[in-house]
Amino acid sequence: MPKLGMEPIRRAALVKATIDEIGAVGNLDVTVSNIAKRAGMSSALAHHYFGGKEQIFLAAMRHTLSDYRHEVCSALRQAKGHKERLEAIVRAGFTANNFQPEVIAAWLNFYVLAQTSANAHALLRIYQRRLHSNLLHDLRPLIGDRAEGAATRIAALIDGLYLRQGLSRMTSEQSDATRQALALLHIELAGRTQ
Repeated sequence: MPKLGMEPIRRAALVKATIDEIGAVGNLDVTVSNIAKRAGMSSALAHHYFGGKEQIFLAAMRHTLSDYRHEVCSALRQAKGHKERLEAIVRAGFTANNFQPEVIAAWLNFYVLAQTSANAHALLRIYQRRLHSNLLHDLRPLIGDRAEGAATRIAALIDGLYLRQGLSRMTSEQSDATRQALALLHIELAGRTQ
């Protein structure tokens, strides 16, 4: 007989175990059995809650994206004016929480999975559209018609720098990535092209 109220706790444990297991292995060659073992439960229970490995992984990425969203929202609440809000969005992409080894591994594998999984691709598109929309919201009042292209370039640079950092495994590049993304933002705001 299942214990009442345990499902959210077990689901959260499986999500954390999934991120940790992918971080330990470095790719998606993890099993539901290993994830469940790391979470301290049976693989049957993991299958009961999520159905399969892809569903567990997608739940883990939803959790990671939710954490990222909270960081962006928190940064935006503290920002005053459009320029500060844009800088806050850029900085939120490069916080220490996003550069935990297991989170990097999850993101890198998420991009790979999105190439073959319609559900992962849809989730990736939601993240990309939200980032673009957040940038566009504060770029429009500052640079008008150029905002759409600028938002696309800044979002692409944020993702590219994150991937580069994730693959380099050098912590010193984290602040350099932030500086580079902010430099592009400031070029876009000044209206200069290169």
